[in-house]
Amino acid sequence: MSSNTKYIFVTGGVTSSLGKGIIAASLAKLLQSQGYKVTIQKLDPYINVDPGTLNPYEHGECYVTEDGAETDLDLGHYERFLNVPTSQANNVTTGRIYQSVIQKEREGKFLGKTVQVVPHITDEIKRRVQILGKSGDYDIVITEIGGTVGDIESLPYIEAVRQLRWDLGENNGVVIHLTLIPYLSAAGELKTKPTQHSVKTLMESGVQADILVCRTEHTLPKDLRRKLALFCNVTPDSVIQSIDASTIYDVPNLMLKEGLDKVVLKKLDLECTKPNISNWNKFVRRHKNPKSEVTIGLIGKYVELQDSYKSILESFIHAGAENGVKVIVESVHSEYLNEENVKLMLSHLDAVLVAPGFGERGIEGKITAVKYVRENKIPFLGICLGMQMAVIEFARNVLKLEGANSTEMDEDTANPVIGLMEEQKTIKNKGGTMRLGAWECKLLQGSKVSKIYKEDIIKERHRHRYEFNGEYKDQIEQGGMFATGLNPKTKLVEIIEIPDHPWFVGVQYHPEYKSTVENPHPLFVAFVKAALKYKTSK
Repeated sequence: MSSNTKYIFVTGGVTSSLGKGIIAASLAKLLQSQGYKVTIQKLDPYINVDPGTLNPYEHGECYVTEDGAETDLDLGHYERFLNVPTSQANNVTTGRIYQSVIQKEREGKFLGKTVQVVPHITDEIKRRVQILGKSGDYDIVITEIGGTVGDIESLPYIEAVRQLRWDLGENNGVVIHLTLIPYLSAAGELKTKPTQHSVKTLMESGVQADILVCRTEHTLPKDLRRKLALFCNVTPDSVIQSIDASTIYDVPNLMLKEGLDKVVLKKLDLECTKPNISNWNKFVRRHKNPKSEVTIGLIGKYVELQDSYKSILESFIHAGAENGVKVIVESVHSEYLNEENVKLMLSHLDAVLVAPGFGERGIEGKITAVKYVRENKIPFLGICLGMQMAVIEFARNVLKLEGANSTEMDEDTANPVIGLMEEQKTIKNKGGTMRLGAWECKLLQGSKVSKIYKEDIIKERHRHRYEFNGEYKDQIEQGGMFATGLNPKTKLVEIIEIPDHPWFVGVQYHPEYKSTVENPHPLFVAFVKAALKYKTSK
């Protein structure tokens, strides 16, 4: 294998949301399964420094890496497909680029020069793109450029790609352009013009696409592929069809069939062998041929937008396949859940997950849901805020602690069973200041979680400011809810369980961030199993 790192750039045209992240992850999977060490990074053109301060309605979920970076949800796809952790270096935003350049300017690093988009901003983009490549850990770095070609905010990135291709020399960089071939039902025709215009826009910025990946609802005929190759200046074998798939997990096989890996490796002057994706296909077969199904309620306040809980939904797919079960996720909006309708909304479910989140909207609905599943012995998993709601519900309804709450919702609560973490009290800035990244947790021997994890100490990823108030621990445990996972250094309560309930677990961390196709998260696997057991017992 080549000692110098090769680079693949993935750009998008015609429209957003075509699935650049899935194409990048699928290609990476095929390359990885041929023995290449591959990583993927995402360049996001927005000016936020990271997605941490973005509303999920705007941008979907905020994904957190092991080293505590708040990143784009595409990094979740990269990890789920490749089973390799990403880091701070895998996600770069325009905000971060400008912040870095301005910082250098303030320090006088540019020796009095006028600081400009070219070369200063583009140099910083190029430096960031190559950090992973220069680490010596990877043979191939795939860089996904967010947004759509022609967007004003994407221009510096496209210019940086143009320069990088020049810097890297022949056979060291490839540009894949993902585009749309729309079908006009009135004319009964697939139309190539939007793609031609998109490629032309890319060329106006000095970048020639090497490979076209065409999203389509209908099979692309040979003559249409030839026309695209001719008009877009690519070889016929470089026109790749990406037809709509029933699941994103089909895409690696579709790309293999189309020969995307083959054409990429040929252009990079690297050896191409037959990818070994037998484990992947075993998972796909189990996912597509379940023996039974369960219905799990997802209680949250962003349920209209599936991307808000992307990692949770994918974790259910992984855990479902592991159990030979199809998990039907029923979204329940916590804002509209109350004592009057809770039975109607939840009684038919086989398990309930109360989702993470921030702020007071929909809080009482989440607490109502917890009370119902606790009293009716329905399997329950609470994640982050969901775990905190379980503690509040228990304090109010079992311990009868009047007005028990989190200081996030009520600063003056008489019983702050959930409070702001000590180190958070002096923080003024909202961005990147939560308790983030992987932290250790010691499991209580004999507890449900210790049997699930089969380990004494686990490491899980966090994203929170508020915590279980340790002053109430003894009182809560005397009532029958136990702290079964603690941070070994700070004694922060990470996990709660109710032993006299068939399956009631709340975790302060986000297990969904670590679930992958090859390693489904044990907590989700056990939760889905509990849902199946509950369904059978009904």
